[in-house]
Amino acid sequence: MTQHIATVASLRAALAAGPNGPVRTALVPTLGALHEGHISLLNHARKHSDRVVVSIFVNPTQFAVGEDFDAYPRSLDADMKKLAGRADIVFAPSAREMYPDGHATSISVGGPAAGLETDFRPHFFAGVATVVAKLLIAAGPDVAVFGEKDYQQLLVVQRLVSDLALPVTIIGAPTLREVDGLAMSSRNAYLSTGERKIAGRLNVILREAALKARTGGDLRAAEAGATVALWNAGFSRVDYVTIRDAQTLEHIAALDRPARILAAAKIGKTRLIDNMAVG
Repeated sequence: MTQHIATVASLRAALAAGPNGPVRTALVPTLGALHEGHISLLNHARKHSDRVVVSIFVNPTQFAVGEDFDAYPRSLDADMKKLAGRADIVFAPSAREMYPDGHATSISVGGPAAGLETDFRPHFFAGVATVVAKLLIAAGPDVAVFGEKDYQQLLVVQRLVSDLALPVTIIGAPTLREVDGLAMSSRNAYLSTGERKIAGRLNVILREAALKARTGGDLRAAEAGATVALWNAGFSRVDYVTIRDAQTLEHIAALDRPARILAAAKIGKTRLIDNMAVG
């Protein structure tokens, strides 16, 4: 039976009251509005643990003024039904529980957090790092699973855990995609029918750019070509298309190491991100 817990104290009590003997625990942090991509993270977590904890929390500190915090889809009852029999514990705290009155601490991150998303959402990774650290400290899991769709976020969390010597292994799970290759995302629900058709071109254009980079060797030309292709496909804004070192996200001039192509682009009011291996 899946337990629904709303406080850190109750979460710790439930975890402490588990079965006798060693119990390997996995945490899957989410913002809710669960889809099959999230379920794939749970399945991945189950392979590495005896007990799976899913957190559902729309974290206000990772949204800036004017972003979609108020509009972000919230569907706790539907999420609980999807998690029944899949998660052992669902931790769904309130904002006050996570950020009590007087809360004055945040985590500043650098390294893989520099550039890309930070250029457009400078507040984002401090909010992510702070809430992820709080969730990891609250649950004390052996492993935590994050999707590769948010690739920069994955690297930031891995750096966070390493730098703070937190006793947890961060596992990246492959991106789950729709039939046309669009990366699954809760924000896909914002797309109109016409916008959804355009969105399906994002992964195709990135694959073509990755192939161009591999065969032609000119990374900047591949990036520029993909940017033009996104505009031509109907995207209303292209924030970035870039090929980076897969471990550090540093700029590279040639494919002499594992690399990743990453992109962020907007259709109407909906901002989409995606990435994939180049090599």
